[in-house]
Amino acid sequence: MVNVSQTVQTLPKTKVVTQGKRKRVGILGGTFNPIHNGHLIIAEQVRDQLGLDRVYFMPDANPPHVDPKFAIDAKDRVAMVNLAITGNSKFAIEMTEIFRGGVSYSYDTMLDLTRRHPENQYYFIIGGDMVNYLSKWHRIDDLVKLVSFVGVKRDGYTPSSKYPIIWVDVPYIDISSTLIRSKIRQHQSIRYLAPDAVLKYIKENQLYEK
Repeated sequence: MVNVSQTVQTLPKTKVVTQGKRKRVGILGGTFNPIHNGHLIIAEQVRDQLGLDRVYFMPDANPPHVDPKFAIDAKDRVAMVNLAITGNSKFAIEMTEIFRGGVSYSYDTMLDLTRRHPENQYYFIIGGDMVNYLSKWHRIDDLVKLVSFVGVKRDGYTPSSKYPIIWVDVPYIDISSTLIRSKIRQHQSIRYLAPDAVLKYIKENQLYEK
């Protein structure tokens, strides 16, 4: 006579797939020309306030809105991002746009990422000043279906939009890549505007001096 209980116990267990366990991943895109402390503060504050599992810094290859003569080689921008995020296990770099090359459109990138990583729920981080321009973004009506937009509040910009935006308060620090490049050309100090490792890289490679 067959022991039914023993037969059941020897059957392989079926792996249970639990719904609602998607990772919450932030995407902070930009030229990062160069990356600076303002970028890092925004990423950390959004990560903490929204309880994100990780924030990816995503350098673009050829941004459609940036004058190409001001954007240095991608390899240098990527190197500086890696130096800046070292030491924070919640930060990482996303190389999709660099590997793809060409002009970077957020819709194309996020469509690719969501297809390759269905386990992730993406939060696309933008400055409050950029929210007003969302209507001009490539395929914005489709993009808002792929990601949750996170707007970083900024002085002088009303936190409102016809698109769904998660608004986050972040300490406002008036640092920009443009400011850093300008100071370098004028031989002025940029100490404390970016991580020391980034400043060292800029100096050793004589970036932005012309």
